[in-house]
Amino acid sequence: MTLPDQILSTATGFALVLLSVALLVTVWRIIRGPTLPDRVLGLDMLVAIAIGLIAVVAIRTGFNLYIDIAIALGLVGFLATIAFARFVLARGLSPEKGSLVQAAPDAGKGGRSPRAKSNRRKRKGAR
Repeated sequence: MTLPDQILSTATGFALVLLSVALLVTVWRIIRGPTLPDRVLGLDMLVAIAIGLIAVVAIRTGFNLYIDIAIALGLVGFLATIAFARFVLARGLSPEKGSLVQAAPDAGKGGRSPRAKSNRRKRKGAR
């Protein structure tokens, strides 16, 4: 085995280890994610790490079909991310509309607290 082959073997082995650790951390983030957007971002990162793993395996084995698989996975992952983003956007707007309806009666009062209104009355009487 020549020196370039040894370097390539060491680099791909190191890359596989790092990508495997990143994959485990990302799966943990998807499971533990406190919100839905965190989980969607974790799934997008999972696709990116899987593409990296496939690319490293393609380099290590020399089998070029893996590159085509990685490109197809990237396209599918992009479309899935767009679909999840639209889902989160549609789901996230519903509670906000409800909170705007609840805030509407306060807007009729000028957006001031009752205490601020009483201060205004005092000023009018003081003139």
